[in-house]
Amino acid sequence: MIALVDVLLAGAGVVVAGASALEIARRHRESRWGRLEAIDAGRAETLRSERYRLVGRPDALRRAPDGRRIPIEVKRRTAPAGAPYRSHVVQVWAYCLLVEEVDGRPPPFGVLRYSDREILVPWDRAARAAVIALRREVEAPYDGRATPSPGRCARCRWAERCDARAVPA
Repeated sequence: MIALVDVLLAGAGVVVAGASALEIARRHRESRWGRLEAIDAGRAETLRSERYRLVGRPDALRRAPDGRRIPIEVKRRTAPAGAPYRSHVVQVWAYCLLVEEVDGRPPPFGVLRYSDREILVPWDRAARAAVIALRREVEAPYDGRATPSPGRCARCRWAERCDARAVPA
């Protein structure tokens, strides 16, 4: 009986040691992006830009050694084959724009963290111009580009307010 307890305790110790080693390795990997400053799990910072009428809260903000902050967006899914989804990149760009507005300094890049890999999202003039253009497009009145269909419109949460709906509200 004592031998069984000893084996169980030793096994539990191995599991705890393994989990600790994995956590240390994860923290070491993450430290390359700088010191953790905020996470969206209780102490996250909400970033606001009055000029662009944007508000956002990245999953994590890290401070690089040069003082600039790096937004990190965490996706629980595996990374898509090839390039990341455009919508994910645009989300990171929006966080980069917000960091730039709040801090007065552009981040060096943003990070998209999938369950199986991390992708650096460049933050440069082209990315900045693209996200500002998208912001202006979203602000513009609807131009009728959508093709209404009864199946799609019936499940749409905007159907009551849409001027292109195929199904009466």
